[in-house]
Amino acid sequence: MAYVPMEDILKDKSGSRYKMVVLASRRALELGSGSEKLIEMPVNAKLTSIALEEIKKNKVSYKIKKK
Repeated sequence: MAYVPMEDILKDKSGSRYKMVVLASRRALELGSGSEKLIEMPVNAKLTSIALEEIKKNKVSYKIKKK
């Protein structure tokens, strides 16, 4: 199982742990629904690990909606 420390992800990005966890959760749900992986990972990698790696490698980001 791949381990992606949150500190590594947050080091390069401004934001909170909460935003990264929500982003990773939403991306993992997308992957579970059939979305294509944006990075190469082993076949047996868990969806959350894939999502965190994608965020770490700047393949996935978030945008705050203004109301």
